[in-house]
Amino acid sequence: MTLSGGTLTSHVGDRIFTVFEGNGLWMPAGVVHGGRATAGAEFHDALFAPDRTPFVFEEPKAIEMTPLLESLLAHLSRTDLDAPARARAESVVFDVVRPSARQFALQVPGDPRIDAIAAALLDDPADDRSLEEWARLLGASERTVTRAFRRATGLSFAQWRQMLRVHRALMLLSEGFDVMTVSETLGYAQPSSFIAAFRRVMGTTPGAFFEAAADLSS
Repeated sequence: MTLSGGTLTSHVGDRIFTVFEGNGLWMPAGVVHGGRATAGAEFHDALFAPDRTPFVFEEPKAIEMTPLLESLLAHLSRTDLDAPARARAESVVFDVVRPSARQFALQVPGDPRIDAIAAALLDDPADDRSLEEWARLLGASERTVTRAFRRATGLSFAQWRQMLRVHRALMLLSEGFDVMTVSETLGYAQPSSFIAAFRRVMGTTPGAFFEAAADLSS
C-alpha cells in the first residue's frame, strides 16, 4: 500500500502500524490486517505474486516511496502491460524498494494481566489513570503490571501510553486539528507538554515533523 497525504493506521496481529505521507506499507502475502486512513488521505494497492517475488520481508514494514518507486508502481497499474513488460517493471521495483527510516509500530501487549489497560487506552488515549490506580483496579501489584508491560512491549507503562498518544496525535494532526486541540483531546494539561512528549518519541516537534514529511513527498 502506498500513501499520499494524511496517515494510514494498520492493525496487524499484535501491532499497530502508522504510516505517513511519502511512505508505503509492505504487507507479506497471507497476512490478515485492517486499518483506516485519515480524511483526505489517498492510498493505492500494488499486488505482487509471491512466486515472482525474489525477496520477502518477513513482517510488515514501512517502505520509502521515492519518485522512482512511485513511477514504477504507476506504470504497473496500467492494464495494457503484457507479461514480459510487467515482469521487467516488477524486477526493478524489487531492486529499488527499501525500508523507510521511519518505522513506527506500537506493540499491543497480548497479556491477560494487562490487556484491560491496553484496551481502555486504545479506546481513549486521554485516560490518565496512574499505574497505581490501574494496579489497584486489576488487583495486581504495580511491579507486576510494570513487568508485564516490559516483557510484552519492551516499554514501561508510561512509555507505552506516550507512544499510543503519539500514534493518535499523528492521525489527528493529519486531519487538520491544531496542536492545542490535539493536546486537549489526548489529555495533556498544556500544549507544551504534548509537544515535549511528541519530541521524545519522534525526535522533533509536530510542526517540524509534518514540514519534513511534506518536503519528502514534494
